[in-house]
Amino acid sequence: MPLKTLFLNPPSFENFDGGAGSRWPATREIESYWYPVWLAYPTGMIEGARLLDAPPHHVTGEQTIETCKEYEFLVLFTSTPGFPGDIRLATAIKQANPKIKIAFVGPHVGVLPEKSLRDCPAIDFVCRKEFDYTVKEFAEGMPLEQIAGISYLKNDQIVHNPDRPQIQDLDALPHVTDVYRRDLDVRKYNVPFLLNPYVALYTTRGCPAQCTFCLWPQTLMGHAWRKRSTDDVAAEMAQAKEYWPYVKEFFFDDDTFNIQAARTIELCAKLKPLKLTWSCTSRVTTDFETLKAMKEAGCRLLIVGYESGDPQILKNIKKGATVERARQFTKDCHKLGLVIHGDFILGLPGETHETIANTIKFAKELDVETIQVSVAHAYPGTELHEYVVKNGFMPADGKMVDDAGHQMVHIEYPGLPAEEVMDAVHRFYDEYYFRPKAAFRILRKAAFHSDDRKRLYKEAKAFLKLRATRHKWVKERRSQEAAAAVASAKA
Repeated sequence: MPLKTLFLNPPSFENFDGGAGSRWPATREIESYWYPVWLAYPTGMIEGARLLDAPPHHVTGEQTIETCKEYEFLVLFTSTPGFPGDIRLATAIKQANPKIKIAFVGPHVGVLPEKSLRDCPAIDFVCRKEFDYTVKEFAEGMPLEQIAGISYLKNDQIVHNPDRPQIQDLDALPHVTDVYRRDLDVRKYNVPFLLNPYVALYTTRGCPAQCTFCLWPQTLMGHAWRKRSTDDVAAEMAQAKEYWPYVKEFFFDDDTFNIQAARTIELCAKLKPLKLTWSCTSRVTTDFETLKAMKEAGCRLLIVGYESGDPQILKNIKKGATVERARQFTKDCHKLGLVIHGDFILGLPGETHETIANTIKFAKELDVETIQVSVAHAYPGTELHEYVVKNGFMPADGKMVDDAGHQMVHIEYPGLPAEEVMDAVHRFYDEYYFRPKAAFRILRKAAFHSDDRKRLYKEAKAFLKLRATRHKWVKERRSQEAAAAVASAKA
């Protein structure tokens, strides 16, 4: 029998959507939880293993420590903002159960293996990049020295075993929905723009796009695009429909779900008879015929990373798309009746007051159903991180998240202080949603759907509370800078 193994997305800040499924680990403006997909795969590969997703199930640190007393091997998915708390938790787990072996996985430790190991002696080893077979081999008794893709300390010296080749046969992996059904309560997962309850999974790994800020391709899954067979995906979806007849939507969370037209159309032909409602990520380079096939197969919504409305910023981040193409794509979606949730980022390289204004104007022109405005985060291992460190755009006191896990501005460019970017985030939301057209959409939704009305009210309260907190922070920062300027002038 393999080691009794627990896979853990750890408890953290309240309502924190941690690293195990989120590309932007943080406490969002509105409570949101993505599925711990990357942990679910190896959970299904090890006999007797269990997946514990603490944040959405509101499992406390104390409860987690107590649970870990029953296990021999712990695999914990960490993130850059959550790492300080995660190593405190790991230390407490080791104290309560000295015999347990602990492996940390995820982008943060994969990029910073030696620092991570030295920061926390309780960690026995860390996994670099894909870790499915890595942790399976350890659980089944393979010595550390023979396991590819790990780093560990031996006699206080760092040992980096050779890299593990990327997984090519994705059909050989288990279906994550089988693990969800056994270990998770899918009613605990919520994303504001998706129908509730929803279930998320992947049909591919990797992303050939070169976006400088994007976390998964640069740190975990790589740029090589690998795909499951359309038969395997369709079989999992048919089974998932039987598992959860009450689930309202399935979400394909691939980095580039529809990047290959022929494969997307082939998959849609196999999803269509299932009569599912589903949504997915999409690049603006997707053509009309592919979008049409998706719509006819039950696609409802697309998450689209527009990022910026400024052409130069799109070039700076190697987005591989243009403002003009984004406009046409959006028109195509509107024509087909596909709903769009648009993602925008403020604080990318080249950002100024003028480019922020351009992006807000561009978003209003697109007029998509919902938007999300994030601040740029430079995660270790990304090209963006290398750029901001090299150019001195990351202040030593810059924090990625606040004490509650909410995103903070930790990149500052000359002439664009952190408080200006944070203030612009909420100006963006205000200018977008307080337009008559956008406000009418929300009111219509609330008027005709009682479930949506309750949900919208709860989300509005959470958002306004955070908005007030951030406005207070902006005001305090401006007061501090004004006081510093006066002191400097007197000196």
